[in-house]
Amino acid sequence: MEFVPQSSNIVFNNSFSSSSSPPPPTISTTAAATTATTISSPSSNPSSRYENQKRRDWNTFCQYLRNHRPPLSLSLCSGAHVLEFLRYLDQFGKTKVHNPSCPFFGLPNPPAPCPCPLRQAWGSLDALIGRLRAAYEEHGGRPEANPFGAKAVRLYLREVRDFQAKARGVSYQKKRKKPKPMLALPTPRAS
Repeated sequence: MEFVPQSSNIVFNNSFSSSSSPPPPTISTTAAATTATTISSPSSNPSSRYENQKRRDWNTFCQYLRNHRPPLSLSLCSGAHVLEFLRYLDQFGKTKVHNPSCPFFGLPNPPAPCPCPLRQAWGSLDALIGRLRAAYEEHGGRPEANPFGAKAVRLYLREVRDFQAKARGVSYQKKRKKPKPMLALPTPRAS
């Protein structure tokens, strides 16, 4: 699928007739439509859980671009817009992240409630960016121009990870592969 030019919006029609095969997708082009692409896969095409989540995430990001003031086209989207989107999503988070001034800052299991904000967990943001990065390229974006892979986005995710680790008193360490045990050759026994 080609990258959508600024003056068109592609919408796939999901209504099915009584025939056994789904109708071909309909494409509507309007000058007033926003430039983000929203695609819904037909219900007859079973997708994996990952693909469904990727599609929902992509549609959410495209909706965010449409509601942005002024509306943004996908071709003009940068890493700064992705960061703005991630900060916007923070308000819907469910992970308690203690502020440095909180008495429970750095405690993994606080003994009492506190007024610290709920935020998106680092792991959720990291997975979201991975799915959006893949979706961007599937929708015709060039890998070298992918705003989800921008250095600023990677740095932001690292900062979120480090801050949340300090706030919770746990560290995120990369899991190291355990070395494979060497097979010991049987030693001859002296009789």
